[in-house]
Amino acid sequence: MAENKTQPTDQSVDAFIDGIDREQQRTDSRVVAEMMQRATGSKPRMWGESIIGFGDTHYKYATGREGDWFLVGFSPRKQNLTLYLTCGINNLEEDLKRLGKHKTSVSCLYINKLSDVNLLVLEEIIQKSVQIGPKALV
Repeated sequence: MAENKTQPTDQSVDAFIDGIDREQQRTDSRVVAEMMQRATGSKPRMWGESIIGFGDTHYKYATGREGDWFLVGFSPRKQNLTLYLTCGINNLEEDLKRLGKHKTSVSCLYINKLSDVNLLVLEEIIQKSVQIGPKALV
């Protein structure tokens, strides 16, 4: 069975964040990292070259495919901050109504910049995702 293409690395999270070109995105990344660390109680770890993950979980699909992943994570992409919420976006619909400007997919939350959203609600969403766990992965 094939492994996930994205695996944890020994790359420095601080060096990765420091290397982000835009100052606002660097600042936003540090804020999100603090929120995710508080929610999981786990230190950040790089997954692949551009994802910062927190916590660990093992998943198994009905098809039998299984693997290891993080509980929550994010990636500062060129166009937005992508937050990976393994609980599944459908479990967060009511909270998302209070968040502010964002887009979603199955288990991702896309935010252009943190000033577009309510930070208290964002932290609640991250905490709730950790509490629910990896429903979107199974």
